[in-house]
Amino acid sequence: MPVSKISETLSVSTQPSLEEIKTLRSQGFTTIINNRPDGEDDAQPGTTSEAQAADQGDLAYAYIPVTLTTITEADVRAFQAALLRSNGPVLAHCKSGTRSLSLHIIGEVLDGRMAAEDLPAFGQQHGFDTSAAQKWLTRHAARRAQVKAFFDARTSSVQYVVSDPQTDRCAIIDPVLDFDEKSGATATRHADAILDHVRDRGLTVEWILDTHPHADHFSAAHYLKQKTGAQTAIGTRVVDVQSLWKDIYHWPELLADGSQWDRLFADGDSFKIGSIDARVLFSPGHTLASVTYVIADAAFVHDTLFMPDSGTARADFPGGDAAALWRSIQAILALPDETRLFTGHDYQPNGRSPRWESTVAEQKASNPHIAGVSEDEFVALRVKRDRTLQMPKLILHALQVNICGGRLPEPEENGKRYLKFPLDALQGAAWE
Repeated sequence: MPVSKISETLSVSTQPSLEEIKTLRSQGFTTIINNRPDGEDDAQPGTTSEAQAADQGDLAYAYIPVTLTTITEADVRAFQAALLRSNGPVLAHCKSGTRSLSLHIIGEVLDGRMAAEDLPAFGQQHGFDTSAAQKWLTRHAARRAQVKAFFDARTSSVQYVVSDPQTDRCAIIDPVLDFDEKSGATATRHADAILDHVRDRGLTVEWILDTHPHADHFSAAHYLKQKTGAQTAIGTRVVDVQSLWKDIYHWPELLADGSQWDRLFADGDSFKIGSIDARVLFSPGHTLASVTYVIADAAFVHDTLFMPDSGTARADFPGGDAAALWRSIQAILALPDETRLFTGHDYQPNGRSPRWESTVAEQKASNPHIAGVSEDEFVALRVKRDRTLQMPKLILHALQVNICGGRLPEPEENGKRYLKFPLDALQGAAWE
């Protein structure tokens, strides 16, 4: 196993054996990072075996699987975070070491500690080809829509700030209002982190966009509107969701007309973020009201497609429909192959670091729910899988807030706010 020392804190290598992993501590390493997706070849141990060997060798372990053509900024930042968490030197590996080095040097250039033009010489110095990292940085610099993601580990949700570097105008997509169901406490930590980013970058918020009324977290749209004055928007079919849940909650005074938002988008509607053109795709199936926002070469698909290793979203909520979800996914996959797709959740299969960005081409090639699958097969798979899923723990809490654009209930005469939810209204109880 050849090891190349890149810095005092980072070395990269080819694939180590399990026995070699167990001896790394004796060589001074405290953390191992595995950058290989499982199943690349028959000889690799795989993440489960590597994690066990790392534990036996008293090493911290991180799983950040990438290929050279699918590295995203999320992977780069996860790699950096693993380095920062380590209390000593780190060994990162892939098959040859090139991917591990690429994650490192991309981050160094993004953060200004290294110049892009210095990468070829740096690679030659350490015996690696840096051309893939150079191409990644060139593509990144050329993108009109700059995307910053914020991951909420409590709900596995991803929030976005999409900005136009020409005008410093931006949109916030699917922001999360913090809620602890055990104590009933609310907070604005995640929304405030977004506001900090906006302020630090000198951005002006033009839009606060919801893709649909969420079932697993509260929306911070109303809070952020109060802070920024930006317009709020959602798909026009939110009125159908409001009508459905108005009956479930027995809430006769609820205005089911979408007036809780400043604008309701219909399929094909267009708008601008600074100088960037954006448009709306109606994407029902997960809910009656779901939409996709296509902004330059990026599409924000939320609960339709997850990352390719995670399949697709469920379609068994009130108003959901697996066949409609299939049609919505096909419309998204009809976008150009290079279109970046940003999902709204990541549940980190096999314990890998959070990821949220893929492309149309990647989804068509490797998402097991859609690659080589017919509509009938998809519907059967989705229905069968959904029958095994519990209802989200916050669905009855969250919907009454989110069909009101993120507004919490008004305080009662004692100054306290109260949620209301019905008993025995939904299927999917887990008794064991």
